[in-house]
Amino acid sequence: MDFAFGPEDERFRAEARDWLAEHFTGPFAALKQQTGGHPGEAHGDMAVRRAWERELGTGGWIGLGWDRTDGAYGNRAATLTEQVVWAEEYARAGAPGRLGHIGENLLGPTLLAHGDSAQRTRFLPPIARGEEVWCQGYSEPDAGSDLAGLRTRAVRDPGEGTYRITGQKIWTSLAHEADWCFVLARTEEGSQRHHGLSFLLVPMDQPGRIEVRPIRQLTGTAEFNEVFFDGAVARAEHLVGGAGHGWRVAMSLLAVERGVSTLVQQIGFAHELSRVVRLALETGAAEEPVLRDRLVRQWAELKAMRWNALRTLGSAQSPAPNSARSARD
Repeated sequence: MDFAFGPEDERFRAEARDWLAEHFTGPFAALKQQTGGHPGEAHGDMAVRRAWERELGTGGWIGLGWDRTDGAYGNRAATLTEQVVWAEEYARAGAPGRLGHIGENLLGPTLLAHGDSAQRTRFLPPIARGEEVWCQGYSEPDAGSDLAGLRTRAVRDPGEGTYRITGQKIWTSLAHEADWCFVLARTEEGSQRHHGLSFLLVPMDQPGRIEVRPIRQLTGTAEFNEVFFDGAVARAEHLVGGAGHGWRVAMSLLAVERGVSTLVQQIGFAHELSRVVRLALETGAAEEPVLRDRLVRQWAELKAMRWNALRTLGSAQSPAPNSARSARD
């Protein structure tokens, strides 16, 4: 994949850099990252971080890479290289980890690929405006990396036409702040593994039906959470991709997560590592063999992370010969 930046990319870079210099000031300057940031972090004033998301939405910087085949739900169009330019400038400015990362980079592309018109119209504009925060209801205590082993159930109420969700999710970033959660749940009685799963959009404001418990870490922060569903309600029209087809939707989302989403995060992590290396050199800590080895390992892992994301993006944009599938599929 050719990742050289052309004149248009550099003009886009200048626009991004100027906008950040003008807007990442005042109360937002307090959010400036000293050691790098990631989407689920629990640092900083959450009210200010939400305001920053709305500022980004007003500036047109959310949803840059969204497919526009069926409409312009994002604020502006951007090529893949321009998306990388924006991520580089955002990291260079020390801007905070994005509260809207999960909605913008995971759910947004998934709704564009699998959602219906009503779902896209309802959920994409608030994400693009930075108004609604999402979390991801995948992992469970007994089904972490083995996602197909999940036990959370969603039962359809034939009278109300809603789903009642019961179960537990864990390691849920931003659940304590999220307005919505996309939940992978078992909707077919007796189904096993990846069969009988459905992808549901669930409002988090359901007292007595949804409980969020923070998972406190050694850092003293609680970026992750346990989420307990006790009859939580999801509307039938908020079922994405059809009943029983949740595995297909979930795998599509994970493919997106390993592509642009991972690349954007890698750029931020790389800037963080650069600061660490610079500090190690300035203080003489880099002379320590153990620390030097760890820094080299982190550099190598970040390079692998970057190239794996680029490989995923290259595969998505280069369908096999004679294939009817588009790059969007």
